[in-house]
Amino acid sequence: MMKYGIAIFPSKPIQDEANAYRKRYDPKYELVPPHITLKDGFLANQETIEELIIELKKIANEVDPFSIQITKVSSFAPVTNTLYFKVEPNDQLTYLVDKMHEGKFSKEMEHAFVPHITIAQDLSDGEYSDVRGTLEMMKVEFEDVIDRFQLLYQLENGSWTVYETFVFGKERL
Repeated sequence: MMKYGIAIFPSKPIQDEANAYRKRYDPKYELVPPHITLKDGFLANQETIEELIIELKKIANEVDPFSIQITKVSSFAPVTNTLYFKVEPNDQLTYLVDKMHEGKFSKEMEHAFVPHITIAQDLSDGEYSDVRGTLEMMKVEFEDVIDRFQLLYQLENGSWTVYETFVFGKERL
């Protein structure tokens, strides 16, 4: 059994901007690049993952590339001391997440889908208070075209690496 997850990696300029904060405020900085989680980590054996890859290819084929807008820094307080770039919800992201929680996929979602790119997490209350105001006042405006998502797996050291990439709409005739 291995742990897998499904995510979208934004373009390099957005990753660079997120990493500018993550280096200082995210202890998981080294483990995974900035991303939008579509499906949280789940355990699967090789047979299951091969079935899920077939499903993921179908899902990718049904979606055209689309734009996302990142509009501000927001937070998951008071639940956790996490700050993130807010990705405006859109139909394509919702569709992807819905599809990855039905059929052969495990149905459980730990929490409602809030599209975001984490820039700070696991902060102490003091640290969180210090940086939240500054980051939330920051002007953040990005648009990005998303044309793929990645199936990731977790290595023994806790880091995540790409298992397979799924490009949108590529097998349409």
